[in-house]
Amino acid sequence: QVQLVESGGGLVQAGGSLRLSCAASGGTFSTYAQGWFRQAPGKEREFVAASSRSGGIEMYADSVKGRFTISRDNTKNTMYLQMNSLKPEDTAVYYCAVRRSLITTYPSLDPATYDYWGQGTQVTVSS
Repeated sequence: QVQLVESGGGLVQAGGSLRLSCAASGGTFSTYAQGWFRQAPGKEREFVAASSRSGGIEMYADSVKGRFTISRDNTKNTMYLQMNSLKPEDTAVYYCAVRRSLITTYPSLDPATYDYWGQGTQVTVSS
């Protein structure tokens, strides 16, 4: 059983930056691929970013491409989402997730394929 604990959310003005962290425990973090999703009030949970287990392949939603960067540090069992040039429409609860994966497996955009989830962290961008 893997536990994921998120941190780094908060209130920021449009154009600002935040870095979300997601610390993993209870499993072998390096064997999991990672993903980030978000859910705004009244909307479905949507894909934000994902990477392969090695981190060599990254995928981003069109709405965040060029502004957000996904990364991980296996020595710290932690994954990150660096968010720059934030916009009010980025306001949502952000969730990290991991999925068991072969090292060659392509990143997944489908939340149903993820095995473990963080509790979510609120990001609010004011205009």
